[in-house]
Amino acid sequence: MVSEINYQVGASKIDITPDFPVRLSGYGGRRDEADSVEQRIWAKALAIRNGVESPALLLTVDNCGVPDYITEAVAAELKGDAGVPREQFVICSTHTHSAPYLSGVLRTLFGVPVPEAHQKNVDRYSHELTEKLKQVAKAALVDLCPASLSWGEGRVGFADNRRTQGGPVDHALPMLRATGADGELRAILTSYACHCTTLGGDFNAICGDWAGYASAYIEADYPDATALVAIGCAGDANPAPRTGLNFARQHGHAIAAEVNRLLGSDLVAIQGKLSGQVKEVDLPFDTLPTREEWEKRVEGGGAIGYHAQVQLERLDRDEALPTTLPYPIQIWNFGDELAVVFLPGEVVVDYSIRLKRECDASRLWVNAYCNDVPCYIPSRRILREGGYEGEGAMIYYDRPTRFAPAVEDIIIHTVHELLPETFRVDSL
Repeated sequence: MVSEINYQVGASKIDITPDFPVRLSGYGGRRDEADSVEQRIWAKALAIRNGVESPALLLTVDNCGVPDYITEAVAAELKGDAGVPREQFVICSTHTHSAPYLSGVLRTLFGVPVPEAHQKNVDRYSHELTEKLKQVAKAALVDLCPASLSWGEGRVGFADNRRTQGGPVDHALPMLRATGADGELRAILTSYACHCTTLGGDFNAICGDWAGYASAYIEADYPDATALVAIGCAGDANPAPRTGLNFARQHGHAIAAEVNRLLGSDLVAIQGKLSGQVKEVDLPFDTLPTREEWEKRVEGGGAIGYHAQVQLERLDRDEALPTTLPYPIQIWNFGDELAVVFLPGEVVVDYSIRLKRECDASRLWVNAYCNDVPCYIPSRRILREGGYEGEGAMIYYDRPTRFAPAVEDIIIHTVHELLPETFRVDSL
C-alpha cells in the first residue's frame, strides 16, 4: 500500500565504542576489563513528527541496559532544548552482553565490589554515553524531512525458550519503514524477542552480538538508510544455537534477510497521528527477608552472600530497603493503526503473548528493555515456577527479593489503560 507523505522523519547514529579499557556487562564471572573491539557499537536515533506537532524520538543503544537516570537526563535536555515531550521519548537497549558495564545497573553483578580503578572507567563511559545519546538525538531532529511510514511483521525462528524445552516464544519480527519523498529508504526499525547472548562469558571484547550484526547487514544492503534494532519480551529466550561469533553473524543474517523480504512486501501504510503516553506504577516486592536471614546468607558467601552484605550495609546506615519498584510503562500509538508498547526490564514472553491475546495483535508491537533495565519482570507463571528469571537474578540486580504475584496484572492493566480502547479485542 502506498503511504502518503504526512510525516517528517529524521535518523542519525553515533559510534559509542569506548577507546579505553572497561568492564563489560551481563556476565558476573567476567571481571577483567575489555581492551579489544570485535565490532563497533552504536546508538541510533529515529525522530518522527506529524506536521507541526511535537516530535517523537526513539533511540536504540548497543548496551546490556541503559538505566533510568541516563534516560531521564537525555529526556530532560531534549524537552528543554527541542520541545520533545517526555512521553514521546524512549530509549531501547539491545541487551548485548558484550558492551560496557554502566554505573547503577546490575550493581551486584560481579559478587564482589568493583575495584576503584575499574569503577573510574565505568563512570567515565557512563558519562560519555549520556552525552553521545544527547548528540545523536539532536542530530536526528536536525535531519527531519518529509517521509511516509509503513509497517509489517515477519518471523524469525532462532529464539528458544531457555527455561523449558518447547516452551513459549515470540518469533514475530515487526518492522517500521520510513521512506523519503524521493522514494528512497530513510530508516528501518525492527525488534525481536531474544536475548543478545550468542556470545558467552568467555568472550571479552566489544561487540553488538546478533543485534549489532543485524543492523550492520541491513545497512550494508541499504547504505542510505539507518537501521535500528530493539528487543521484544526476551527475558526467557536465548538464541539457538549459541555461543560464538559465527552464530551471532548467522542470527544477524537471519534478521536482515527477513527485513529484506518485508521491504519487498505489501506493507501497511501508517497515516494516523502519533501520540505518546507514559505512566509510572509501583511493582510490589514479596515479603523482605529479616535481618537474621540476611546475616545467614552472608555466612554462605558467594554472590548471594555479597548481595546480602550490601543489604545489611544499607540497614546499618538506617536506610529502608524498598518494598516496591518504580516502573514506567510507555505507549506510542499512530491513531488506530498501530500501537507500540515500551516496557522496562527483562520482560518474559508471557507478557507479549497475553497482550497480543487481549489486544488486536495485528496492530500491536511490544518492546522490552526500554527506558530502564531494573531487573527481570516475571509473569505470575514464572513466579510460581521460580528459578533464575523468577527469583535468582534479583541478587545481581541488587533488588531485595522477588516480586509479589500481583506484578503481571498491574503491568497488563496499565497497558490497557494507556492504549486507545479501539485496540482491545472486546471492542472489535
